[in-house]
Amino acid sequence: MRQLIKLSGHSKNKLQRIKNYWLTQEPPALSNIHYKQAKYLIFDGTYFHQDGCLAILMDYRNKTLISCEYIGRESYHNVYPILLDLKNKGLHPKAITTDGHRRVINAIMDVWPSIKIQRCLFHIQNQGLMWIRTYPRTEAGKQLRNILKSLTPIKTKKDQKDFLNTYDNWFKAFEYDIKKLSKTSIANTDLKRTMSLINNALPNKFHFIKDRNIAPTTNILENLFSQLKHQYRSHRGLSQKHKIQYLKWYCYFKNTKK
Repeated sequence: MRQLIKLSGHSKNKLQRIKNYWLTQEPPALSNIHYKQAKYLIFDGTYFHQDGCLAILMDYRNKTLISCEYIGRESYHNVYPILLDLKNKGLHPKAITTDGHRRVINAIMDVWPSIKIQRCLFHIQNQGLMWIRTYPRTEAGKQLRNILKSLTPIKTKKDQKDFLNTYDNWFKAFEYDIKKLSKTSIANTDLKRTMSLINNALPNKFHFIKDRNIAPTTNILENLFSQLKHQYRSHRGLSQKHKIQYLKWYCYFKNTKK
């Protein structure tokens, strides 16, 4: 703060008043042309402790942040009105990359029924590895862990085919052993829910291979969230209202720097 006072030539109180003024203002809205041009999107959210989630929608091709809204949590009733408002402003995307949050996906499909949903490969891999654990208790778990690790490097149709063949061969090799596991065992639970994760995501896992405009992961937003939270640590004394405005202004200036 002392360095800022010296550089600006203003007193600490005046700088505080300037900051508080801008944190009561809404950033300028995007022009409608941004909504009309955006056809390939990424959606993700990040939580700030227990008091809310910053949900961001990005145009993947030009990296413009289309929407930055602070909501209580990623739920259908919080996300649907945001998407519907964007549709009314002219946003009609062809595809969107997001994680596996079922209620968010339902909201997306209700607003844009014909949109392609690309499941984030990183989220699938990360969630599966967490469930399988670092040191699986069974040979089936050890091999499935290696299969999951091969997911995010997939780039081509051949990679996709190799992954599906390897997973299919794994299932055939261990189907009987998995059925023999006690239904209450940790190994059984780990394997079953990881298999369910992979199987449920399969229809929407590889759209990006046919259309290179589709993002395979939401990692670009994960990186943005990491930078944002690092910057926000210097402003943790903000009120809830000012915090929300700070996050919105951060996103606004990210757009203007491109």
